[in-house]
Amino acid sequence: MNKTPIRILLADDHDLYLDGLQGFFQTQSVYQVVAAAHNGAELVALAELHQPQIVLTDLRMPMLSGAEAIHQITLASPTCKCLVLTNYENNSSVIEALEAGASGYITKDMPKQELFTALDQVSRGYPYFCHSTNAKMVRLLSRSNYNPFSNKKPARFTDHEKTLIYLICLQNSNQEIAETLSLSTRTIENNRSRIFSKMRVRTPAGVVIYALKHNMIALDDLDG
Repeated sequence: MNKTPIRILLADDHDLYLDGLQGFFQTQSVYQVVAAAHNGAELVALAELHQPQIVLTDLRMPMLSGAEAIHQITLASPTCKCLVLTNYENNSSVIEALEAGASGYITKDMPKQELFTALDQVSRGYPYFCHSTNAKMVRLLSRSNYNPFSNKKPARFTDHEKTLIYLICLQNSNQEIAETLSLSTRTIENNRSRIFSKMRVRTPAGVVIYALKHNMIALDDLDG
């Protein structure tokens, strides 16, 4: 039996990029683009009209910023999930959008598969932090009021998993972790997958942010 497509509203003030985004969704049936907005004010109006399940939006738009639009949309429709598109031109703008209610962010040059991974993650009610999250962004996130894990019961980790989490946060590869812990790479891969599942994250950046927000590591630890 076919599932009802997840309704998506797109927003970007560049027509070429907006057209390209719409093209991403034409060959699959999981998502349905219900409308496309060219500025923040139009985005808020279309969100009210179409009641999308996910909003995929740029931040720098005329008339109303993406962050302010996200704030208005999530205030009016708390179940609507907003995913930010960014060029990392201004990390603080991404933080502002997350604090306004966005569920995650991806870069505009992301591979198509990462876009769908991010959409799947936020549609399930979990945050998404893109693979290219940099150290500056991690620091800003750790000091911000944004905490997507605050309303969720903390996961329980074994001592071995805590050690692995620490090494992931230090950006050690699976091979490096395997050598450090004298385990096979396959074992590390399996344990890593279990940690991701417990945290409900999809990227190493998500592990770092989860660990920081739960005081499992400190920013000083990341300085090596």
